[in-house]
Amino acid sequence: MARRTREEIEQQIVEGLAGPGWVVIDDFLEPDLWRALARGAWHAEGGGGFRAAGIGREGRLAAAVRGDRIRWLESRPAERHERCFLQRVESLRLAINRRLWFGLLDFETHYALYPPGAAYARHLDRPAGRPERTVTLICYLNEDWREGEGGALRLYLADGGHRDLLPLGGRAVVFLSECFEHEVLPANRPRLALTGWYRQRVHGNVMV
Repeated sequence: MARRTREEIEQQIVEGLAGPGWVVIDDFLEPDLWRALARGAWHAEGGGGFRAAGIGREGRLAAAVRGDRIRWLESRPAERHERCFLQRVESLRLAINRRLWFGLLDFETHYALYPPGAAYARHLDRPAGRPERTVTLICYLNEDWREGEGGALRLYLADGGHRDLLPLGGRAVVFLSECFEHEVLPANRPRLALTGWYRQRVHGNVMV
């Protein structure tokens, strides 16, 4: 089966954001790219490049709430595969703005590494004090993930139900940051992702 074009993938994401407000794309990143991102992340972890993630604007550590380790991706990375990833998400930013008029200005992202047994409790990506986060994009970097290994993203839906989404390599989950609470369920193997947010400009508490 031929790989879909970037334009086709972006169109599906735009339609998902305009419709239910969320969408799952299993072929957002091609295998060569997400595997290169994973190799780079594991190399950085081996060199001490990750740190325990915090919560809130102050970055308070709370292992009972959030157990992942993170490494922020610079806006102008030296590695080619990271530049390629940022070019991909920039193309998506332009597509969303062009078709939905969201006024997204930029994108911030970090690697998130969950050791076995680690989780992230139910939360919203646009809590008080972070009104600029508008669209969440999560890209998974895990080889041969199986359902029995756990580690699903549990996305809580407007109808009161939820969807459990496995962290399959190349898969992206995209959703409106202010609308969908979600959590990361524990896994029995390490779980790696790139998690990021498209942001709008904020003056005070008013979006512009």
